[in-house]
Amino acid sequence: MPDIESGSPAPRSHPFKAATMHKHDWLILLLLLVIEAILLMIELFRRLVIEDMLTDMNYPPLKTNSVLFWAVPILAIVLPFIVFLIYYFTCGDVHDFRPAILGVISSVALTAMITDALKDTVGRPRPDLFCRSFPHGIGVCDPIMKDVICHGDKAVIKESYKSFPSGHTSWSFAGLSYLSWYLAGKIRAFDRWSHIAKLCIIHFPLLLVAFVAISRVDDYWRHCQDVFAGALLGSVVAAFCYLQFFPYPNDMNGDL
Repeated sequence: MPDIESGSPAPRSHPFKAATMHKHDWLILLLLLVIEAILLMIELFRRLVIEDMLTDMNYPPLKTNSVLFWAVPILAIVLPFIVFLIYYFTCGDVHDFRPAILGVISSVALTAMITDALKDTVGRPRPDLFCRSFPHGIGVCDPIMKDVICHGDKAVIKESYKSFPSGHTSWSFAGLSYLSWYLAGKIRAFDRWSHIAKLCIIHFPLLLVAFVAISRVDDYWRHCQDVFAGALLGSVVAAFCYLQFFPYPNDMNGDL
């Protein structure tokens, strides 16, 4: 990233035109999206669930998500994008806007691919597996293998084995943790001047994502371990993606 003299405004140029400079990065992101689409279509591994295990998966009937699926990309991508735009139009720094956008999209795309790869290979049942598999309330198991014989809607049953890790949580942490890192660098949150307001600002995205994570358990769509794993995955990927383009927030040039 080019050196910019502190306090001097960067030359203003159109952000979307500047974004095309990273053509190879955008092609890699496109490849990640293709892989993600394939992972969503392939048949996943289904872990063995015997009759005795159903007592731990007989939670209330399938509930509506407190945080709907379409709200996740809004929180993970659109909200950070709005913050980046505000900073760009305030400071006119295209050398900041370009890596900020590329970084947050990379964070969410990588996290989504890893999340769905784990879902397909782990095949952990959701807490409400019984109600998904047996909508009429009568469980049926194979007399030899003792595995459950699901007779509900096929699409619903497939989703029943995608509990680990939580996709809502990992996506949200990937985008909003990245935004928290970004805000920490821009407002110099760790300059040791004891500004509590700065800490409140950088923790606001984390408060939003905590609500998303808790809702997954409250809705009986996820086990606690699934949410924790999703949060850890999204946070780690977000940190790597941020540090790929920006210095540490406590660096003297952390706001560049």
